[in-house]
Amino acid sequence: MGKHYFSEEQQQKLRNNPLIKKISEKAITYTQEFKERFSEEYKSGKLPSEILRGMGIDPRILGKSRVNNISSRIKANNLRLNGHKDTRKSNPGRPVTKNLTDEEKIKRLEHKVAYLNQENEFLKKNIQMDKQANSKSKLRHLKNINSSKK
Repeated sequence: MGKHYFSEEQQQKLRNNPLIKKISEKAITYTQEFKERFSEEYKSGKLPSEILRGMGIDPRILGKSRVNNISSRIKANNLRLNGHKDTRKSNPGRPVTKNLTDEEKIKRLEHKVAYLNQENEFLKKNIQMDKQANSKSKLRHLKNINSSKK
């Protein structure tokens, strides 16, 4: 079963719905209000397709798998601390490096240099240990050859 793409006509129908934030050929994004409303109605015992029709969305346009995914995601979001809030925009993960002061840039670079020095020392020790292990195995090999000749 392949991925269900939205036609231009379907996209336009969905775009006209105020509960839909964004729609493309492949994906659909719902508003916060949609998620909260869907969650409440789902908890009250309504079926996902019923809820969607009540919100002015034809479940046939979305397809069976998307309808099932909506309810699965809503259930999962109900268990999260943030609920249905999208935390990606408020907490992007990696700190922004565009607006750093010179002092902050220097501090980051010093940290990077220290890290690379530590990594370099580790690699040197690793190479040295490999050389020692190889030389010991060569000695054992030579001893075995000499003992077998006798």
